Amino acid sequence: MMRLRVAALLFAVPLAALAATFEQEKAFVAAYRSAFEAKDAKAFESLLYTKGADPQALGFYRMMMTEGMGSKISSIALEPLTDADRADAAKAMPAPGGRTLRLTLVPVRKLVIKRTGKDASGSSSSTSRVYVAEDGGRLVIPVPGPAK
Repeated sequence: MMRLRVAALLFAVPLAALAATFEQEKAFVAAYRSAFEAKDAKAFESLLYTKGADPQALGFYRMMMTEGMGSKISSIALEPLTDADRADAAKAMPAPGGRTLRLTLVPVRKLVIKRTGKDASGSSSSTSRVYVAEDGGRLVIPVPGPAK
């Protein structure tokens, strides 16, 4: 039992050393909000981690991230991952053509975005979530690549 605790502690220390600072998290959230509300697709793309990304997955991410750009973000926050999130992020994803994809980086947080909108037909609200990882001390949104 003691060995298990020591192993868990040794595993957790390097993860804590890689954790983004509060300032980095705040800057990432601000950059996302700013890009979304300004309809700035180029700024959005700078938040994506595309190394090793599948081209079709990248196109899908670009499309999904820019959908609804300019609408009002009622809340946006980086949240800790749950055990279910970690399991979901580790899963292989089916892709067109029978291929299998996996996230290219291991997520450390999830970005939860709540949007509201009003038009002639009424009001609407939606919530979306996207995994966030670290790359060289920078927070990024990992795009899936071929599973290995």
